Amino acid sequence: MLALPTPTARFHHVSLSVADLDALERWYGAALGLDQVEERVDLPEAGVRTAVLSDGHGLRIELIEREGSRQVSRPDPLSAAGERTYGHLALQVVDLDAVFARLTGTLEAGAVSEPGQGASAGMRFAYVHDPEGNLLELIEIRGG
Repeated sequence: MLALPTPTARFHHVSLSVADLDALERWYGAALGLDQVEERVDLPEAGVRTAVLSDGHGLRIELIEREGSRQVSRPDPLSAAGERTYGHLALQVVDLDAVFARLTGTLEAGAVSEPGQGASAGMRFAYVHDPEGNLLELIEIRGG
């Protein structure tokens, strides 16, 4: 029998540079259920504060606030693909329409594209911006 190699790595977290750590910590808690703080680091001499947020089931986002950081514009997926760096964060959701409505309504996320059909059968997607302009893709896979 052929032995398959053991995976050497797995995804741990994504890191976002933010202007207001406290505000984005609250927003991601309300928006995605990332209400557990796994780690917090404050380095006042470097002008840096960080928090690793988790949903308790493997989804982790590290927010990093650094004095003097500048915002990079990623108004939509095609513009984001024009830069060789992070483009967007894609998250699979159960009910795309409900999540999109809640994020763009109550939580004031910026709508980039309305929910629509994806390239694969049974896949739907939409894009939103978090309060600081980070691009998020929401994906629903029906029957998956």
